[in-house]
Amino acid sequence: MIDDLGFLLAKATHRWNELLAERFAATGHSEIRPSYGSVLVPLFEEDGLRMGELARRAHLSKQTMTELVRRLEGEGLVERRPDPADGRAALIFLTAPSRGFEPAATAILDELDRLVRGQIGEERTAELRASLTELLDLGRNA
Repeated sequence: MIDDLGFLLAKATHRWNELLAERFAATGHSEIRPSYGSVLVPLFEEDGLRMGELARRAHLSKQTMTELVRRLEGEGLVERRPDPADGRAALIFLTAPSRGFEPAATAILDELDRLVRGQIGEERTAELRASLTELLDLGRNA
């Protein structure tokens, strides 16, 4: 059972999140949870996204993204603003605190990427990245 693929993926994800949380706290950002990356990373790439687009980029359901955005709003990390193109829709924007976290997040993700490359090598890291990217749509195209 310990070599079950799902078990290994879950445990590797758990370890990754532990490493993120440790490093976030070490840089003075203990309020940032690893799960917040599903909202923050796409917004670091392009601020002011609609909820549906944010969910698509994060590979999450709209319902899950809505809950995450509510949590981040409550912590002052994102804000909703009316979409000028559609009064019924809202755009999600980073706030100053989350913008202040972006350099630390980038440095931490770069550090962890270097750790992985050092552990398993450049070629296997590239293969792992490609495989994980393919798995994001597992079962959706069947």
